[in-house]
Amino acid sequence: MNTIRLAVPDKATRGEIIEIKAMIQHEMESGHRPDEYGRPIPRFIIKHFECRYNDRVVFRAEFFPAIAANPFLSFFTRATESGTLEFRWIDQDGGVATELVELEVD
Repeated sequence: MNTIRLAVPDKATRGEIIEIKAMIQHEMESGHRPDEYGRPIPRFIIKHFECRYNDRVVFRAEFFPAIAANPFLSFFTRATESGTLEFRWIDQDGGVATELVELEVD
């Protein structure tokens, strides 16, 4: 898997609703398109995404072949305490990409 881009605030006030944006660079090949010789391009997609906030799941998504390349997600969670946000993408072959971000809560 390739580049991960995240938009997470560095700081938040306890109880504040924060927006989180996550994108991963990935071709998300559906398996329905032919290559230049007419042969089907094999399917290769990300199947699951999960965001954990201090080991508690705050957002989860399952992807299917119709998802566009470089999937982008935007979601909200409540800032309850300082800690770690873990972002995890899992592809159909079991490949995993993760990124960690620290959030400071006042």
